[in-house]
Amino acid sequence: MANVQANGITITYEASGHPSHPVILLNMGLGLQLISWPRDFVDGLVDLGYRVIRYDNRDAGLSTKFDHAGSPNLLVAYLKNLFGFRLRSAYTLDDMASDARGLLDVLGIAKAHIIGASMGGMIAQIFAARYPQRTLSLTSIMSSSGRPGLPGPTAAARKVLLQKPPSRRTREDLVAHMYTTFRTIGSPAYPMPERQLRGMIECAIRRNVNPDGMARQLVAIAASGDRSALLQTIACPALVIHGAADPLVPAACGIDTARQIPGAALHVIEGMGHDLPPQLTERLLGLIDIHLQSKMAAPQPTRNELS
Repeated sequence: MANVQANGITITYEASGHPSHPVILLNMGLGLQLISWPRDFVDGLVDLGYRVIRYDNRDAGLSTKFDHAGSPNLLVAYLKNLFGFRLRSAYTLDDMASDARGLLDVLGIAKAHIIGASMGGMIAQIFAARYPQRTLSLTSIMSSSGRPGLPGPTAAARKVLLQKPPSRRTREDLVAHMYTTFRTIGSPAYPMPERQLRGMIECAIRRNVNPDGMARQLVAIAASGDRSALLQTIACPALVIHGAADPLVPAACGIDTARQIPGAALHVIEGMGHDLPPQLTERLLGLIDIHLQSKMAAPQPTRNELS
């Protein structure tokens, strides 16, 4: 792993694969780190012939923290957003998309395939719209357009999202808290093996724990609002992947995202929730590789391909 100074902050990143291969930039979701991308998924992309860049978003992992902005009250922010009041945030998703562009600038990468999951999908959408000359393709996974009226999380998913981490912050308490969260939002048809899930959580905790940063990211999502008009300007080839059983960002959000992006292809996966379970790695790699390979050679379609 390495650090760069870009867009006024420090960004920690890791590059895998041959420098001459087409670049994929991976954007991770709310509160998660670059190590949250499954190793088999990253290695699979490298084996398919891509150079993979993954990085810690601001306020996550080892990248710059915005502690000076304080810890937002998520319940107050949720209620303000629910009733249409304007939210003040330490930064916006546009700022985070600028971070991604800045990282590519420093690394000397002119163009990349942009892939994002959850909040990372939102960042990827903005990147593709704001920086079309830097975008080879877009893949938005388990994400949303932010359009008002779309269904929200289930009661259980909302509860774990807004719940504060344990006050004692012992390792055991943090593991239990995160374990409950991942089990609540994960794929019901493809549950991650317990040993693997606990290992992933413990690795993340050893590397960095930043609940205030996650709260600031969540407020940034809410403050950034509706991206529908922006999505309609995206000109690159786009693929939308969503789980039919997603309790945090319901499948209707993925369907709406595909409808907003001209020519986007949509794949809804039965039994998939709001995670990247190991049982679906090969399927996800296949969908993405077909998308990237075919779109690099073929003209962009002129209408949504919903399947």
